[in-house]
Amino acid sequence: MKKHKIPVAKEGWPFILALAIFTMALFVFGWTSIGMLSLILTLFVLSFFRDPERIVPEGQNVVVSPADGKVVVIKDIYEPDYLQEEVTQISIFLSVFNVHVNRTPIGGVIETVKYNHGRFHIASVDNASLANKQIGMVIRDGNRRLLVKQIAGFIARRVVCYAKPGDMIKKGDRYGLIRFGSRADIFLPKDAEIKVQLGDRVKGARDIIGLLKEE
Repeated sequence: MKKHKIPVAKEGWPFILALAIFTMALFVFGWTSIGMLSLILTLFVLSFFRDPERIVPEGQNVVVSPADGKVVVIKDIYEPDYLQEEVTQISIFLSVFNVHVNRTPIGGVIETVKYNHGRFHIASVDNASLANKQIGMVIRDGNRRLLVKQIAGFIARRVVCYAKPGDMIKKGDRYGLIRFGSRADIFLPKDAEIKVQLGDRVKGARDIIGLLKEE
């Protein structure tokens, strides 16, 4: 996958440019009050689609956060759809103020990318991982397989994944985006050492959420 080095995600430019043109037109025609509101909205959308560079921690066994946001779930479950084994689920809720570009938690080969239609429950609720519209991606690194999900929320209606099965990726690569409030779930092996707690705020590609057992 190609690595972007621009400060704004490419999916945001159509919204940003359209709002910018509309805002300029409002000021040109003298509708200053409405123009100011439109300017604020334009700046908000620009901020939403920001795509900052991150320094990715080194280490083959290091798992980094796939998204910016707040840790809302840490629990042991049986994952029936992709991994079909006991795992530890970590869920990260993204508010509209977080960066919404998603990052790969480990390096390896993309084994599976699967889109599932679903509902649009509030992303912070527990059953969003199963019921909501989402894209699941399995990354294989040697004998280890790790699942990460992009989950749409009540406001988010669009989930984008650049990755395809067979792609070779590096830890911290940009691989997708969810628009306007959402959630990212990651499923680690049961023997992984979890490095976050409920309520922690994490940054995608920068913060360590777990350490995998040495192979």
